[in-house]
Amino acid sequence: MNQYDKEVEAILALSGPKRYDYFIKTVAEHEEVWGLYNDGWALAGTDDGIEVFPVWPQKVYAEMCIEKGWDDNQAKAINLFEFIEDLIPELQEDGILPCIFFLPSDKGVIPTVDQLLEDLKTELQRI
Repeated sequence: MNQYDKEVEAILALSGPKRYDYFIKTVAEHEEVWGLYNDGWALAGTDDGIEVFPVWPQKVYAEMCIEKGWDDNQAKAINLFEFIEDLIPELQEDGILPCIFFLPSDKGVIPTVDQLLEDLKTELQRI
């Protein structure tokens, strides 16, 4: 196992809130968010029927979910500022919540749209 694989494994072992923090820092630093795409963005549902938009901080994590039900999708980068200014408002209008770090073994963290936007803007100002 190489150093990169060890880092990925270590991130996956973090609790949901710590993966959320990693997501905020990483997407602010790289100015991109990753989603799954095939003629539209892939969506998921929570156990209580809420529709969510899964996003990841890096391509490797998004690709882990391709083989788990989204095998006709591809990981696609979203410019962070387009995500904040265009995509998030569209999702909010449609009643879809963001889902941070959805994994085959974990449904991820589902913040409110306002919380996600506040955390991203705070981190961007900090950089």
